[in-house]
Amino acid sequence: MTVPTRAAAAQPVKLLALGDSLTAGYGLPEPQGFTRQLEKALAAKGYSVTVINAGVSGDTTAGGRARLDWALAEKPDAAIVELGANDMLRGLDPGQAKDNLDAILKTLKDRRIPTLLAGMYASPSLGKPYTDKFNAIYPDLAKTYNVPLYPFFLDGVALQQALIQPDGLHPNAQGVAVIVERILPSVAALLDGLPQIQKTSVRTGG
Repeated sequence: MTVPTRAAAAQPVKLLALGDSLTAGYGLPEPQGFTRQLEKALAAKGYSVTVINAGVSGDTTAGGRARLDWALAEKPDAAIVELGANDMLRGLDPGQAKDNLDAILKTLKDRRIPTLLAGMYASPSLGKPYTDKFNAIYPDLAKTYNVPLYPFFLDGVALQQALIQPDGLHPNAQGVAVIVERILPSVAALLDGLPQIQKTSVRTGG
């Protein structure tokens, strides 16, 4: 029986996760946060990947833009960009959020770092004009930069009380596990496009 797997690179692939508290693992022990759970899930799929936690709780798109060069000092091979939730929660101008994300994606493109853009949806309580403008940010930029889009980072978790911490905003460990499970195929597809990821076959008995 032949089982497809992936040969480990000489060094683990570095995957930068640039984000806010959702990436940082707010309110959770480090092993239960997004980056560690994602790293573990990727390892179970045969990927040798180090997920760099570049999440800062409370960060807006402007904050992520300001510290991008610092994050890139890690020399990542690929990146996930998860920003915008705090812009939305504070009612900041969607146009400014788009400009910041545009600058981030341009820098990553210029550095030739393949990127997965993780989107966010605005709360309906902000009104239709705001939500329409905010929700359009991510698909518009994904098209502009020809990057894959994961439409809603909190897919399957938002409004699910059992998966949210008592603050009503941040996922608990089980919520993070749902996020990782749902985004994993998109992350795997991103990694499969890297030259360092070589697919091989391992023969097993049977």
